[in-house]
Amino acid sequence: MADPTMPESSGPDGAAEVAVGAEAIRRLDLTPLQGLAHLGAAVLLQRGGSVRLAFDWPREADDPRELSEIPEVRLWALRADAAYPWLPLLLDRASGELTRYVAMLLPHGFSRSEGIRFAPESLELWMTHRLFQLDGWALSEGLNCRQGLGQMAAVLGFELDPGFWNPLPRI
Repeated sequence: MADPTMPESSGPDGAAEVAVGAEAIRRLDLTPLQGLAHLGAAVLLQRGGSVRLAFDWPREADDPRELSEIPEVRLWALRADAAYPWLPLLLDRASGELTRYVAMLLPHGFSRSEGIRFAPESLELWMTHRLFQLDGWALSEGLNCRQGLGQMAAVLGFELDPGFWNPLPRI
């Protein structure tokens, strides 16, 4: 029997995949994330960087849009982000999953040579807010996730000043 706390399947590299179907997207239904939502903070942090969202959204063969350009998918991601602010910390960084997800939340451009380029001010505001939010969440659970937060920031091209954490409380 499948573990109800785990995502539905795993990719070939062991990353857990959460299937998000078209009906869930249309209804802004976050049920696909329930297995993760029921895990404690320590388990979530332990699984950092190991989850992929597998969106199943119907598109015409000649539709050139990326998922982040589809309003319905973007709206679902915004709702997921509001309900589960820790989700970006769990998303697979190596495969580009984290970057794709954040592109659904922030203004960005795309170039073939440089890939996704976030609006610098938007990325700075979102990242700083998320760093404070997730650090506070982890500290309230008696945990430290600053290393993972630093990795998340680096993957998105956000340079974290070495003294960023200095004035903030520690465990």
